[in-house]
Amino acid sequence: MKCTRRQEQLTPLNVENKEIEQVKSFKYLGSIINLDNTMEEEIKARIASGNKVYFANKKIFQSRLISKRAKLKLYYLVIRQIVTYSCETWILEETIINKLLVFEMKILRKIFGPNNENGIWRIKTNQELDEIIKCKNIINFIRAQRLSWLSHIERMQGTRMVKAI
Repeated sequence: MKCTRRQEQLTPLNVENKEIEQVKSFKYLGSIINLDNTMEEEIKARIASGNKVYFANKKIFQSRLISKRAKLKLYYLVIRQIVTYSCETWILEETIINKLLVFEMKILRKIFGPNNENGIWRIKTNQELDEIIKCKNIINFIRAQRLSWLSHIERMQGTRMVKAI
């Protein structure tokens, strides 16, 4: 991938008579890096991975034998970790925040199920789910991770590249 501010057509690169294709995005160490340096593609891939993990474990999340507390811990320890991998470097725009919150609320609604009020079933509102998880939503988690990473960088020696940057 060739990063430049100018808009150029993708042209193949020849090295020792071997043609190397130029691409607009690629996956490196589990993160998607693209020409525009946007996080949209990365977030979509992370949410898709989170959905795959949820549906792979759907029987556990739907089981009445497992407590909601255990299901919530499973969400926090497995699904949320997959979705928020390398979140310390993300730029949180409003669209990204909304996508992440929608994903989380969808999973939480499946964990906690609907309410039965006077024989009428209804899904829990976002506010009710926030009260259940005590406002420890995915966005607050990402912000906490960023602060943790920042304090880690602050403790580094000044000669380290990350500290210099």
